[in-house]
Amino acid sequence: MKRNKRWASMLLTALAGVMILAGCSGNGNTPSNTEKPADTNNSAAGNGTGAPVEITFWNLFGGGEGDFVDQIVNGFNESQQEVTVKTLRLESNEYYAKLGTALASGKGPDVAVAHADRLAPFVKADQLSALDDLSAKADFHFSEITDTNVESVSYDGKPYAVPLDTHFHMFYYNKDLLSQADLLNEDGTPKFGDISPEGFKQFLTEIKNKVPGVTPFGVNTPYFHEPFYNLYYQAGGNILTEDLGKADLNNEKAVNVLNFYLDLYDQGLSDINDKTPWDTFHSGKSATWFGGVWEAGWHLGEDGLNVGIVSIPPFFGSESHWSGSHTLVIPKYVTEEKQVAAMKFMKYFTLEGGKIWAQAGHVPAGKAVTASDEYLNLPYRAEFIESQKTVKYAPKTDQYNAIDTIVKEWLQSIIFKTVTVEDGLKGMEKEINEIVQN
Repeated sequence: MKRNKRWASMLLTALAGVMILAGCSGNGNTPSNTEKPADTNNSAAGNGTGAPVEITFWNLFGGGEGDFVDQIVNGFNESQQEVTVKTLRLESNEYYAKLGTALASGKGPDVAVAHADRLAPFVKADQLSALDDLSAKADFHFSEITDTNVESVSYDGKPYAVPLDTHFHMFYYNKDLLSQADLLNEDGTPKFGDISPEGFKQFLTEIKNKVPGVTPFGVNTPYFHEPFYNLYYQAGGNILTEDLGKADLNNEKAVNVLNFYLDLYDQGLSDINDKTPWDTFHSGKSATWFGGVWEAGWHLGEDGLNVGIVSIPPFFGSESHWSGSHTLVIPKYVTEEKQVAAMKFMKYFTLEGGKIWAQAGHVPAGKAVTASDEYLNLPYRAEFIESQKTVKYAPKTDQYNAIDTIVKEWLQSIIFKTVTVEDGLKGMEKEINEIVQN
């Protein structure tokens, strides 16, 4: 991933930061040069002409991620003679508006990227093809994908997407700065002490006292919902009740997590005015932060930046934490011939392309990819796999995007103290219930 990406009261970041943050970013609307397949001995698709079936692939990946996608598409086109994939890359901030219009109008891509938490409205509107029967025509089996990934894209027992990955946050730390604070164990891991909210604050206070001029912990204030979800899920919290019928955020767990973050800001352990905390960490000006797995290559590849990565410690009790997933979908309007062609491409992207996609930092969904020596020999990937086991996905409701926007807006009001924690959570609860119940 390496990077994703927005509402009136939120702080806005520079576009370069957005590309790093969100794990998928735009790079213009020009089709990539991925349309020409190499000659092989494979037979052409059965379209009656002997020519390959041509399909259009929409995605929102820019920067380094976009380069990996181009490699995968080119690799697929060169691997066989049956299908040709042409890529159209859209800007991330306009992607879902254009995809939604395409799905509603019946004119658009034959295969497209969609985040797992964006699927529900399209499934409810019957705009996506169920893939359970279609997968067999491409000799693809969902058993080759991790169970949690398959569950995240399944509705009424049917998968509506092929998961590409899981992405989430890890605890990134600057080894040199922690060494200066005498907070590094002999094995190079952080010397956290007591794993609790107070213990973590004490850990950060030690950094503040011993390494002046450095932010102890970079909080992603512009996209505060993600660090909030990380610790709120640790505390056992949920966004909605189990039946998805009501908000479930106005509770003591959320109060405790929000007061914890407010303490970090108030005590100078985090900088609430830092609009690009990923850059602050990358430049060696903050000692720790919750960074995405998609940032591993970026941080680890910087000369002079001595970075370590561990799973986020269970400061609030459990190891649950926020996550997302990129998937591939086939619109319902696509012809059967192109659906089969698209399914063959999706199979390749996940099982073969996953070896390349792994270099972007995301944890590939293909079981064989993450079990391979090639993957496990990449830095910290074994830790990524362990952390993946405790991820928590967004609730599977077609109203999630509206709910998530409400959460984001109220969280900004809370951390900038235009409302109290208690009043902010009440307002959040009221607005979410109005959406869910009406």
